[in-house]
Amino acid sequence: MLYMVIEHFKEGKAPEIYRRARENGRMLPDGLEYISSWVDLDFKICYQLMQTDDLSLFTVWTKAWRDLVEFEIVPVRTSAEAAYTIAPQL
Repeated sequence: MLYMVIEHFKEGKAPEIYRRARENGRMLPDGLEYISSWVDLDFKICYQLMQTDDLSLFTVWTKAWRDLVEFEIVPVRTSAEAAYTIAPQL
């Protein structure tokens, strides 16, 4: 399953977030796969596409970052999957 993870950086914490990531990596538990990410120009929000079959792995991962980041985790599907799913209703 794909998830869009929306990270809201806590005020002024972007340098600390990048420092921790440089020193420790993403700290993802086995079974939680990072696919790609995008960061807004003000270093306030990061959008990450991730994949897992075990939603509980997000609890493990976010615990390592929650002092610096507030998370929204949204299940998503590709556009191709969405078109296939909605096709019978067209």
